[in-house]
Amino acid sequence: MEFSELIKTATVEDVLLSRPGVAAVRGTLCITSHHLLLSSCPRGDLELWLLIRNVDAVEKRVHNLGWCHPRGVAAPCGTPGSRAPRAPSRCAARTCGCCSWRSRAWSSAWTSPAPSSLLRRKTPSRGLFPSHESLAAQALCSLDSVMLTYPFFHRPPGLRLQHGWHRAVPERHLQRVASQTSQWRLSSVNGDFGACPSYPRAVLVPAALGDEAVAKAARFRQGGRFPVLCYFHPKNGTALLRSSQPLTGPNRRRCREDEQLLGTVLGEGERGFVIDTRSAQAAKQARMSGGGTEPKSSYPRWRRLHRALERGRPLQESFARLVEACSDPALSMERWLGRLEGSRWLSHVKAALSTACLAAQCLDREGCKVLVHGAEGTDTTLLVTALAQLILDPACRTLEGFQELLEREWIQAGHPFQLRCARSACSHARGKQEAPVFLLFLDCVWQLSRQFPFSLEFGEQLLLTLFDNAYASAYGTFLCNNEKERSLCKVRESTHSLWAWLNQPEEKHKYLNPLYSHNPLVIWPSVEPQSIQLWQGFFLRWIRPSQHLDEAWVEIQRLVQGKNSSLQESTGKRLSQPLPEPSAGTENGETGTAGTR
Repeated sequence: MEFSELIKTATVEDVLLSRPGVAAVRGTLCITSHHLLLSSCPRGDLELWLLIRNVDAVEKRVHNLGWCHPRGVAAPCGTPGSRAPRAPSRCAARTCGCCSWRSRAWSSAWTSPAPSSLLRRKTPSRGLFPSHESLAAQALCSLDSVMLTYPFFHRPPGLRLQHGWHRAVPERHLQRVASQTSQWRLSSVNGDFGACPSYPRAVLVPAALGDEAVAKAARFRQGGRFPVLCYFHPKNGTALLRSSQPLTGPNRRRCREDEQLLGTVLGEGERGFVIDTRSAQAAKQARMSGGGTEPKSSYPRWRRLHRALERGRPLQESFARLVEACSDPALSMERWLGRLEGSRWLSHVKAALSTACLAAQCLDREGCKVLVHGAEGTDTTLLVTALAQLILDPACRTLEGFQELLEREWIQAGHPFQLRCARSACSHARGKQEAPVFLLFLDCVWQLSRQFPFSLEFGEQLLLTLFDNAYASAYGTFLCNNEKERSLCKVRESTHSLWAWLNQPEEKHKYLNPLYSHNPLVIWPSVEPQSIQLWQGFFLRWIRPSQHLDEAWVEIQRLVQGKNSSLQESTGKRLSQPLPEPSAGTENGETGTAGTR
């Protein structure tokens, strides 16, 4: 398909960009295969580029001329707050909604439009575009083929296609595990994605179990997601595993190979925990439809713990309610607190952190192996295993280690980014598969960084950048739903890695935490309700000005760098000075006091 077949009219005059809290911009809109380009009129001193992937909707609305649009968005004519005429005329305006919770625009640098950003063209009988052009914009923002999206065409200067993809190689993780234990091996049972289409080609399985038994165990798990190692705790040799639910069904079907796999994980006399991210009632209902849990009679050394974590539509609606509350400037304190509580978003954050702490506690303090799964094992399962590793492993709290954690526990582990991050929370056309699970993870990471401001090498800006790129990106890192799809689409061969861009020296310093100091200890976050706070840097991103906060962080970086330079200079001076001569009455430079050195 040629993009020119969709774009019949590439330029539209007299277009208005409305953003709450920002002056409206009128100009000329150009439509390309992947971008909307708005050039301000009459001087053209402002250019805004927006990925069409960010467009939530293109719709036709009828407006009363002269009336103020709700929530401070500029009306087709007149100014906000102006008094409306008694008999306002009406016009049809085609509106392009670009919601900021996932939208990005850039001029010379990456910036973002504000919430509910709207593009309008005011004409008595025409909308934003001619009718065929609005259809083109809709078609371009919902292309069926991943290979027609912008990352396959983006070629940033200074980067090569091969850069950054080395973090996706599981052998690096295996080498670290192999240096600590011989109980696990790298298996190629999924080399052709035949055992599990959502797993990578190579996975870590018990060394005592052959690939044939592993393949049979895979057929007993939903989607083929058999138990695999995701983290080895070097402190006491415990292991964190993840999988999907067993397909026991109403007849309590068994699989000897699956029982053997989990039995091999445990040593003699050891016991393990299965953390099920569903409620006991939900797991029971799943059994009636073919799913289920590990029965005690078949897995006698594994104890099951239920910790219900929401996903899917309930989580998406919770996020949408909070976004709506944050975007309403007319709320009183009482109403704001009520809507914040009513969204239940902070309850989801608390539940996720609590479950991750439970898994970490079982590994670190109880010395037990842990298996985490829900139903499919691609959402809340990954949320818990990734957070548990961040709590336990100081290597995951470095910038490089965090990137590898995301690759291993989210991208390669099969979180369906293309389905979950299809549209933003402000879009009215949300699909059944959409859910902000990855955002919930980023929020939990922010909670950790707030409670332990010195223990994470990266800062809030990295988390915001990851969110933006998960929904719409110029890079291929978050494309598709699993490794099999990325292999078929040749993502690594045809797109640039986000990590290559982030790790450039001119970019990397933006994401570092100037207060970071290596902390080798386990970080145990508080999950008390008073300790869980709203992530203002994200949810109030476009509501409050960030200039003063940005200036404060720049000043902190300057002070820290100046202090480090002073310490290095003073240390160098001390090292360059000659050592003092031994004082009288000493032998070999030691003091004459008995019993001291």
